[in-house]
Amino acid sequence: MRTHHSVSLPLRIAGPVVVFLILAFVMLPVVVAVLAAFNEKAMLSFPPESWSLKWFERVFTYSDFKDGFHASLIVTAWSSVIALVVGTGLAIAVKRLEFVGKETLQAILHSPLVIPHFTLGLGLLILVSQLKLQRGYAVVILCHVMLVLPFVLRSVYVSMENLDERLEQAAASLGASPLKVLFTITVPLLAPGLFGGWLFAAIMSFSEFTASLFITTQATQTLPVSMYNYVREFADPTLAALSAVYIVVTACVLAFANYFLGLGKVLNIEDSH
Repeated sequence: MRTHHSVSLPLRIAGPVVVFLILAFVMLPVVVAVLAAFNEKAMLSFPPESWSLKWFERVFTYSDFKDGFHASLIVTAWSSVIALVVGTGLAIAVKRLEFVGKETLQAILHSPLVIPHFTLGLGLLILVSQLKLQRGYAVVILCHVMLVLPFVLRSVYVSMENLDERLEQAAASLGASPLKVLFTITVPLLAPGLFGGWLFAAIMSFSEFTASLFITTQATQTLPVSMYNYVREFADPTLAALSAVYIVVTACVLAFANYFLGLGKVLNIEDSH
């Protein structure tokens, strides 16, 4: 018994220490980037010798960043909503229906998780060029829908797994039409999964770069593409400042979702009871 306790004690201590070291290793680049954003000099250096907020001011005044932010909002809003509607319908169909090619359809829908994004962007660029179509917002939105759709599918499908079908059957037995059952029973019960899928789809769409680089133009370039074009011309801490703003905004959104809805319930990783 003494030997068992003497062995288990180091293991209990080593576990948290390893987790802390991993988190520190992951967060170290973030800390460096945030601190570098406050550097007064135009050249990136760490640690900063003097402090300034002028690079944050440039983030909000640089015209390409403002245009890229506006384009990202348009693409994110449309792609996340379309992915939510399409993904919800497909998740319900895959869960409830049996049909030929079901496994193949699931593999195709989840393929963006394993296929490099630049492959999808390049392929879509070639297809658009062959069809002689304009690379407007519709093409960018279509690309982003394909990329974020797996996240919506997964979130809604997990909610479907936890859905008690007897509630729907009871509503139907009381005379409710299928459409009424859908909007009064099914959708409200799936709300946490729907919100979780939309949230991650929006975050992934807003930060998507690799595929967007191939299919955007000067008129439709998103914020990540604008950041890439900026770093090709300048080497000042402006991108570090923009990264710090992005980190803070994303953290606030996730904290808001966790405080008011509970991310555990939204993502179906904790018991709702």
